[in-house]
Amino acid sequence: MWSTFFVTDEEGRTISPAGPGAVGAPVGAPGGAPPGAGALTGLMTGRTTFGGNKRRRTTSPGHTMSEAQEGKIKLAFFVAIVGVVLTVLGMGTEFWVELSPPKSYYNNQTCLTAHYGLWKGCTKTLWVSDIDPERESCGPAELPGESNCTYFKFFTTGENAVMFQKTTTKNLNVAAAMLALFSLFLMVMGAICITMSLSKEIVFFLKPASVCFILSGLLVLVTLMVFHQSVLALLASDHTVPLHHELSWSVSCIGCAGSVLIVGGILFLLLALPYSPWQRCLPQKDSSS
Repeated sequence: MWSTFFVTDEEGRTISPAGPGAVGAPVGAPGGAPPGAGALTGLMTGRTTFGGNKRRRTTSPGHTMSEAQEGKIKLAFFVAIVGVVLTVLGMGTEFWVELSPPKSYYNNQTCLTAHYGLWKGCTKTLWVSDIDPERESCGPAELPGESNCTYFKFFTTGENAVMFQKTTTKNLNVAAAMLALFSLFLMVMGAICITMSLSKEIVFFLKPASVCFILSGLLVLVTLMVFHQSVLALLASDHTVPLHHELSWSVSCIGCAGSVLIVGGILFLLLALPYSPWQRCLPQKDSSS
């Protein structure tokens, strides 16, 4: 006695098996496979997908990526994000350089110090009693005191800023600010490429992302050098007031950010290669040895 059962194919349609007299031969096609044989074979081998087609990852170079490679990309992306955060932190603060005259230049009770960054400058009045007795100049700017901060006018009206009778160089300051903004733009483009690479599982987007992050890191370092030249030009504009200058912690953030961004871009470039550079440089030993 034959038992009847039904099988559904991948599209959800019900396939009726052939009767007992047609085992091994379909209707109207002698010698062929019975109706639903493909579905039965898939059911027995476990290759059918119920409830929709399941996406499978492959490792075809340039098209899709494996789970291990996706994890490496996320790790390299985290490194790049650290560089982006350090860049934003450094560019958004005004502690790039500190200018300090001697403590006794104004009076014996208070002294004036200044610090500025890419966008604005601040002057701060400090109490001499709060300053280290071994320090000859006024500062540091982190000490408590009355502060007055203003944005530079050479971004709007084109006027140079005057600090301690010294005049800033507008061209150098504007060039440093524009380089910083362009580096941020490249960081955003690189982040978009990595996001598309992870969402679409396409390795190709790693190459433009690596170029964007490497160029952004180089531009960050160039911004630092241009800003330092602007500081030297400011000090050379007038020698009436003796000033002591030192680069502050915002510059340290920018320097670290540029290095981290370049490292992140190199990691993306290595992940985009069709082969592993470690296997090329260090060939695997024979398992028998």
